[in-house]
Amino acid sequence: MRIAVDAVGGDHGPRNVVAGALVAARHLGFGLTLVGPRRVIEDELRRHPEANAIDVRVEPAPDVIGMDEGPAALRRKPGASVRVAADAVARGEAAAFFSAGNTGATLVAAHAAFGMLPGVDRPALAVRIPTRHGDAVLLDVGATVEGRAQHLVQFASMGTVFSQAVLGIEKPRVGLLSIGEEATKGNDLTRHAHRRLQESGLHFIGNVEARDLYAGTADVIVCDGFTGNIALKVSEGLVEMVETLLHDELRRTFTTSLGYLLSRRAFRRFRRRVDYSEYGGAPLLGLARLAMVGHGRSSVKAVRNALALTHRFVRQDLVHTIGARMQALAPSAPGRAS
Repeated sequence: MRIAVDAVGGDHGPRNVVAGALVAARHLGFGLTLVGPRRVIEDELRRHPEANAIDVRVEPAPDVIGMDEGPAALRRKPGASVRVAADAVARGEAAAFFSAGNTGATLVAAHAAFGMLPGVDRPALAVRIPTRHGDAVLLDVGATVEGRAQHLVQFASMGTVFSQAVLGIEKPRVGLLSIGEEATKGNDLTRHAHRRLQESGLHFIGNVEARDLYAGTADVIVCDGFTGNIALKVSEGLVEMVETLLHDELRRTFTTSLGYLLSRRAFRRFRRRVDYSEYGGAPLLGLARLAMVGHGRSSVKAVRNALALTHRFVRQDLVHTIGARMQALAPSAPGRAS
């Protein structure tokens, strides 16, 4: 197995990206194709003598899409690293690709290179989130900013397959993120999606309010990409604030410092449950090949875990599983008119 990596994507590429990718490849035994300016990548590889024992190839790509650029930058930069990485997968030279760079550019490059699975109109970025009763999946968190009700039904179907294949949940409960539990609450999109989800044949439990996102009442939570991205970013900011406040309060006095020392193991477990770097990456579901998106601020640990997750999804043949199951789930769903 070989995984292509946009080595220069993100706020901390290539240093964190190359280091994390090498750790994952060495541990799991897969080949790496590092994509980006050759000299930059080779200079980075010299910092890692252990790379000589790993199957590493460098795929030259002269251009980089900045985090502040739009997807249209791909037209001006045909040799962008994210495009070259996606093309390597399309040619069959890699089983999947990962980028911690510009999400919009990653989506456009992957869509152009792979296309969509039959029965799927729009892709969805799916993230695992912790709840009181285990993990759930939230989608979409940024791929399809403006969607229709039919797209949310497709997201729910793909999320159901993901939950079964990855989280091991036999009959995932699907919830629709909205501003109230009643079917009449929300905007036109959520009200229409609620009706369609009721008719979809999925295990739809109704609307889920934002306050219950982490309660564990639903295993799959669906929304449009704009709403999902805001929910995700608010959650990340809240976790960072809680950790900072806890750190400050626990070190304020000798007594609380002592309590912290006695409770360090519990706090480490807490951090692992809420730290995005534990998962590292999120798949773009609905594409005909596997593309993984990492956080722009990905640490070495986050990149390592993202590549480990990519390796797992390839071995599970997640894309094929979603494609095959979408055909089984789609017939009972409403038609594509919206």
